[in-house]
Amino acid sequence: METTLKENKKESHKEFEKLLAEDLGNRKFKEGEITTGTVEEIGKKFVFIDLGLKSSGAIPLEEFKLTKEIDKIEIGSKIEVLLEKIENRNGEIVISREKARRAKAWKKMEVAFEKKQEVKGMIISRVKGGFVVSVDSCLCFLPASQLDLRPLKNFDHLMKVPQTFECVKLDKKRGNIVLSRRSVIERIRDKDKSKIISKLKEGDIVQGVVKNLTDWGVFVDLNGVDSLLHITDISWSRINKPSELLSLGQTIKVKIIKIEPTNQKISVSVKHLTDDPYTKIINKYEIGKKYPATITKVQDYGCFAKLEEGLEGLIHQSELSWTKKNIHPGKILSTSQKVDVILLEKDLEKRRLSLSYKNTLINPWVKFTENHKVGDKLEGTIKNITDYGLFVSIKNTELDGLIHYKDLNWSEKESELEKYKKNQVINFKILEINQNDEKIRLGIKQLEDDPYESAFGNKKVSDVITAIVHSSSQNGIYVNVGKKNLSVFIKKNQLAKEQENQRPSRFVRGDKLDVMLTELDLGKRKISLSIKALEEKLTKEAVKKYGSEDSGASLGEILGPILKGKGKKGK
Repeated sequence: METTLKENKKESHKEFEKLLAEDLGNRKFKEGEITTGTVEEIGKKFVFIDLGLKSSGAIPLEEFKLTKEIDKIEIGSKIEVLLEKIENRNGEIVISREKARRAKAWKKMEVAFEKKQEVKGMIISRVKGGFVVSVDSCLCFLPASQLDLRPLKNFDHLMKVPQTFECVKLDKKRGNIVLSRRSVIERIRDKDKSKIISKLKEGDIVQGVVKNLTDWGVFVDLNGVDSLLHITDISWSRINKPSELLSLGQTIKVKIIKIEPTNQKISVSVKHLTDDPYTKIINKYEIGKKYPATITKVQDYGCFAKLEEGLEGLIHQSELSWTKKNIHPGKILSTSQKVDVILLEKDLEKRRLSLSYKNTLINPWVKFTENHKVGDKLEGTIKNITDYGLFVSIKNTELDGLIHYKDLNWSEKESELEKYKKNQVINFKILEINQNDEKIRLGIKQLEDDPYESAFGNKKVSDVITAIVHSSSQNGIYVNVGKKNLSVFIKKNQLAKEQENQRPSRFVRGDKLDVMLTELDLGKRKISLSIKALEEKLTKEAVKKYGSEDSGASLGEILGPILKGKGKKGK
């Protein structure tokens, strides 16, 4: 029984849904759509509209006053409204005239966007990033960049004035519409531009007005069409900025040198109105000759010098000074300075002249080479101190030389650099002059004789020499050799043949010792001395002379005076 009742209810519910769907499908009016109604009554607060339904719809009077439509409507007038609700909770019809206008305007904007049609609207307010435009009561966004061809400081004359726009973006989900006034202006401009350009051709001489100045060129207005006058086409001579010769609003004559058919860009020139003076005057100048010039511009890489009007050349940084290599050109020459230059090279195709200023001056390297030679003793001032040596300014010359740390002292130690200070006056000897590489090598130690050469120049390995004890340490003793008292270290194991006699402490400062040269390399400054080797040599000689060690006087008695320097000295 219960099952039968449930089945009957389901069938009744399906039947009701079917009938409702048929009823709604047959209805003339649908919610959310625009429909036409008749003005039935104009009250103090509402306008009543008859749609042919069971009751009339009421629209607030304000919706008609905002658009000044209230003056046009009367009883019996046909107007379009948006049917929001056929019946609300109170059983009333809900309609809107304003929403009908907006819905209609949105459809109009959709069509305009798809077909890229222009629409009429009015800028009603300013917002962040742009403006609000009303198109038939449909509010749209106009970015500031799309207002005009160029940024406008004052746009009051465009507010609340009918304008033509193009719909460039439409987002139905978000309800956003983006307009552009600039695209409309560009089309008009391009259309007019094409007409003007069609009347122009390359080689024409026309008048124009300077519209804008930049560091790299000038925009010239040719009767409504912009053209570019590049800085290199303003004058045959070099200029720093276009503003040096031209001013904003100035009327000038220009020659059309190029019209690009694809983008309709026009390039013009002022200098091509006259013949190139370069080709006329360049033949007067010969390579290798000296000419007067005026410095016109100083750059990081050199200086530009004018030989005469319309003819300039570059003095490269390397051609400014014989000695100052890494100095800014502005510290050698200055603008407007009159100098002599020598023409090094001329390139007719590239319109370039290479000039030299230093070649007009005496070459200090040639002068130095003529007046000095290797071995000369000179005086100078320390200019700079580095990890590898001293840079010295040579007195009475413009040149600098290098004293490597190995040429400071015969010890050839880097610590010798600590003895010198900047601006200190020193004496030295010339070791090398390289004019091609512009280098001078100097030395201080060469002012004195080489102590190694003095002490060991005429010696050879196995020779016996006399040394004086200077000091001792745990590992050996230091002795002085030769007239220069060259210090040489004798290792502990070379102090005596017998181990018990190898104590360094048994040697007293000032003692004279005969020692044997066991190693000699003057080039590498490597000297080895040995008492032990001398003892072994003398022992062999004594045994050979006196027989076995047991006969006669003891070897100690014989060798002692010799090793102390009191016996016969070796050569």
